[in-house]
Amino acid sequence: MVTSNWTTLHPSTFILLGIPGLEAAHIWISIPFCSVYILSLLGNGFLLAVIKTEPSLHEPMYLFLCMLALADLVVSTTTLPKTLCIFWFTDNIDFGACLTQMYFVHCFFVMESGIFVAMALDRYVAICKPLRHSTILRNPVVAKIGLAVMLRGCMVMLPLVLLARQWPYCRTNIIPHAYCEHIAVVKLACADIRISSYYGLFVLFCVMGLDVIFIVVSYIQILRAIFNLSTKDARLKTFGTCSSHLCAILSFYIPALFSSLMYRFGHTVPLPFHILIANVYLLLPPTLNPIIYGVRTKQIRDRLLRLFTYKWAGW
Repeated sequence: MVTSNWTTLHPSTFILLGIPGLEAAHIWISIPFCSVYILSLLGNGFLLAVIKTEPSLHEPMYLFLCMLALADLVVSTTTLPKTLCIFWFTDNIDFGACLTQMYFVHCFFVMESGIFVAMALDRYVAICKPLRHSTILRNPVVAKIGLAVMLRGCMVMLPLVLLARQWPYCRTNIIPHAYCEHIAVVKLACADIRISSYYGLFVLFCVMGLDVIFIVVSYIQILRAIFNLSTKDARLKTFGTCSSHLCAILSFYIPALFSSLMYRFGHTVPLPFHILIANVYLLLPPTLNPIIYGVRTKQIRDRLLRLFTYKWAGW
């Protein structure tokens, strides 16, 4: 049932349902969502503050980590406040705002994938070419890589939104989702949307798939270099420098791939499970990344301990 005015063939607003089938539990679901969002803000904000103020962390790996933290903050802030409004109230979103949210979510998601590639490159150079690390990955090079990652994300996702904008939406303006996810929106169009679906799969497999291939190839070379080290302690210490990056990669790619494929091919999967997984792949990495790098990075861990010790002493 259409519940808002329409301009030409576009609705003036979309109504977001949150998690269909679990409306009665929205208040309870909002508690972990809100908690995770606050943790994400605090964790990524703390990471940025520590890396900015700690001179020993002004290295390519941590500069890339700053980019990752900023991207995480944008993705979570673009979706979570609106999702919480849906859980707490019956809410809608303007057609233009919906497309803007869609663009930022998917654009920064592709940027994060590119940042993980850049971090894999840093680990490859640091382990396989340690004597040339400071000359290969100088700060101007890191800045150029960051700019390239940003431009790629912006350009790759622009056709996705332009295609979504040109479809006629004459069926309904009710989106069975908690935010303006691409496939959830274009499925409402009364037109053949195969080109949108195919382009989405192109981004998934050809853009992000190439990122995964590059990361895998980098780590094959890294593991070969690690196994060639003379002692077990040296191998464990060197591999330890990569463990946080590997954990962050797994928490990013696995939920995202699962959600994207399930939305297209998992027709027998219950809709509430679809929506929950789609939210998990946006919530999990921004929350886990500060924890992963905070635990594995001595300087960040020490700064956190000093902060808590100071507050405890003051109390």
